[in-house]
Amino acid sequence: MSGAYYTEVLENLGGNIPLRMQLIPAGTFAFGATENELEQEYDRTQAEVSVPAFFLGRYPITQAQWQTVATWQPIVRSLNPNPSYFRGDDLPVERVSWYEAVEFCDRLAVRTGRSYRLPSEFEWEYACRAGTTTPFHFGEKITTEIANYKGAYNGVTDYQNCYEGDYRQTTTPVNHFELANAFGLFDMHGNVWEWCQNHGDYSRTTTNSRAWLTDETKTKRVLRGGSWATYPRRCCSACRLICFSSARDFRNGFRVSCSVYTKV
Repeated sequence: MSGAYYTEVLENLGGNIPLRMQLIPAGTFAFGATENELEQEYDRTQAEVSVPAFFLGRYPITQAQWQTVATWQPIVRSLNPNPSYFRGDDLPVERVSWYEAVEFCDRLAVRTGRSYRLPSEFEWEYACRAGTTTPFHFGEKITTEIANYKGAYNGVTDYQNCYEGDYRQTTTPVNHFELANAFGLFDMHGNVWEWCQNHGDYSRTTTNSRAWLTDETKTKRVLRGGSWATYPRRCCSACRLICFSSARDFRNGFRVSCSVYTKV
């Protein structure tokens, strides 16, 4: 599928289960939040980061996609085909650890010969923003009509006068909100937190999009994007969550990335 701003590439996982990947063009952007955004502990000093072109999943990985890949030959570890708390083929897979998300990517890479992996958080934020500088890729504010998050709790919201909305208390199908950003990506704000390659130490600033990596088994990793159970401020493009790599939580999922035409 082609559009004025984005191009889609289709990977067939078998059994009529597609994986839709969007081409993210190369560019440079201001990584981090502006002074006008809330949640200072997540803001970070802005830094200019250059990002080469890459592919990123149009949606978070669904349960149907996960179930298909879970039947493939293991690389390092087995995968539970039905780990999710909320069940549905088109719902995002959740309750998967960072290690299991990496296993999913490794199986894709071996099966297809392409370098599937988790995105770095620099790639994730660049792709989420899609050229914007506002807290959300669709503007200054977020509503539950266009994203799945905790719209209100006891009648209170927490982000720059956002209006009270729904609290669905569940994930929604990845194609539920028919609103893509300029790079053709859906569900970048809310629904499930998305695992990234990076470990949680932000002290190592950089000007390129490579992830900080470590082999320590107990290290924490970065999640981005917010979830169905988080308030608006934590769904912002710049917000980051740190979690143990082994954690399985019904708020955490992922989407896959792939280097452009690079073979493994």
